Amino acid sequence: MDISSYTRKEVGALGEDMACEYLRRHGFTICDRNFVKKTGELDIIAQEGNTLHFVEVKTVLADDFPLAENKGEDAYDPSLNLHEAKVRKVARTGEWYVLEKGWAGEWQVDGCLVWLRRRDGIARVNYLPQIV
Repeated sequence: MDISSYTRKEVGALGEDMACEYLRRHGFTICDRNFVKKTGELDIIAQEGNTLHFVEVKTVLADDFPLAENKGEDAYDPSLNLHEAKVRKVARTGEWYVLEKGWAGEWQVDGCLVWLRRRDGIARVNYLPQIV
């Protein structure tokens, strides 16, 4: 399935779907998605044990997956969009979520980087726990 014609919104939604699937396969339960407050949006809220994880997903379309040892100029790193101001917004919105849901356990902010290959839609996911 060629996804090169997808809009940014469609790419982002597909990336979030792939991140959810990755988290499920690694023992997380998906509690909520796209929770919006005036402070921002939480892409994915997942639970593992007694901890809530507010997962910020960054997705990029790529012709090929970047190699760890070869980060050339054309290999865009989606983690560049996980800057301090964005992470702070996620944490503030997470505080709203915890209060609204009456969550009494631990919580943390995580990141999830998703590369989607244009020609076939195959994903590479890199989960980044506790980015705060």
